[in-house]
Amino acid sequence: MAAAADNAKPRLNVPPSMAGALRLDPVVSPSPSRRLVEAPKTPSPSPSKTTYSDRFIPCRSSSRLHNFALLDTHTSPASKEDTTYSRLLRAELFGPAASPAPASPNTNLFRFKKDHSAPPSPFAAAAQQDCTAGSGETASPQKPPRKVPKTPHKVLDAPSLQDDFYLNLVDWSSQNMLAVGLGTCVYLWSASNSKVTKLCDLGPRDSVCAVHWSREGSYLAIGTGLGDVQIWDSSRCKRIRNMGGHQTRTGVLAWSSCILSSGSRDKNILQHDIRVPSDYISKFSGHRSEVCGLKWSHDDRELASGGNDNQLLVWNQRSQQPVLRLTEHTAAVKAIAWSPHQQGLLASGGGTADRCIRFWNTANGNVLNSIDTGSQVCNLAWCKNVNELVSTHGYSQNQIMVWKYPSMSKVSLHIVNLGPSHLLIYLSVRQLCMI
Repeated sequence: MAAAADNAKPRLNVPPSMAGALRLDPVVSPSPSRRLVEAPKTPSPSPSKTTYSDRFIPCRSSSRLHNFALLDTHTSPASKEDTTYSRLLRAELFGPAASPAPASPNTNLFRFKKDHSAPPSPFAAAAQQDCTAGSGETASPQKPPRKVPKTPHKVLDAPSLQDDFYLNLVDWSSQNMLAVGLGTCVYLWSASNSKVTKLCDLGPRDSVCAVHWSREGSYLAIGTGLGDVQIWDSSRCKRIRNMGGHQTRTGVLAWSSCILSSGSRDKNILQHDIRVPSDYISKFSGHRSEVCGLKWSHDDRELASGGNDNQLLVWNQRSQQPVLRLTEHTAAVKAIAWSPHQQGLLASGGGTADRCIRFWNTANGNVLNSIDTGSQVCNLAWCKNVNELVSTHGYSQNQIMVWKYPSMSKVSLHIVNLGPSHLLIYLSVRQLCMI
């Protein structure tokens, strides 16, 4: 009878080493969920001996399955009997220490979680450093601060150069040619071969007050002391136009494609179209004193003008009146520069009584920033490749400064010793030319 009772007990095909760890008591009326877990009975040809078959289930007591969230289950509402049975089955399969894991909304079965139970290895930090060094993903070393040369690359003699804050006597062309107005003459210096060419001589009754290259670098505009504007072909050293209109000296010029703007001591700005025979096509009257600064925006839509009346005006091609009248400066506004990096950003610098560089949003006329440089601001020029600004200063410190925008931190500061009677008042940027 004992042998028959032993044969009647259901048995699982498991290794002998796991027989004591895995105990499943038979239930007379299993629930539907239990039927899914139990192995199906295989019919035997012998009615006296029943054999149960099941797949091999390894012992998972030493596996850290909680690292991969394998214990997270999504249970639907079930009866109390099903919940009890699931708890008992979990304890039989994973050991009595296993506790039910809370349901997680994450459906990723194999998501990895950090194992906080494992003791830290003393070699973990060294191994991590070795892997980082071998992978080539080390942080690049911090770039050293850029060094700006303190000595000039080239020094050119400039006798008879007028020491006048309101004139513009130096300009560098896109073809690497430097034009300098010296007295009644204009000289060209080639940076490629250091050749000097005398372009013109205006005669004893006239003088050079402004020079400005066209954008392609072929034609040079010259403003004269008598108020004329001349256009010269630099390749042939020949004058091709002479345009009047101003009553007195023309001290500033600005190109916009085929339109040449000129500012004068007569307080007017003239627009010259070199394609038409007339001297000028329009006149802008808004300043109350000499016009000493002119710059077209990079899209040729707006013209900024500065004057000895401490005003900064912004014009467009469709209006005879300024669209903006900015009056925050307290000295003459000669230094004007449009940013090539941000549309509508205009920088302006004031004279000795002002000493400030101001930044404007020409879309609404608001001041974006203002910084006191401590010295007369003579010229401003934006760098094309980086968001930096070059400024030159006259009285009283004769400085060259490079600023980083918008922080306005100083990248470089260089003091030029020109003597007590000379000011650093002319600037042209190609490589970098200052007089």
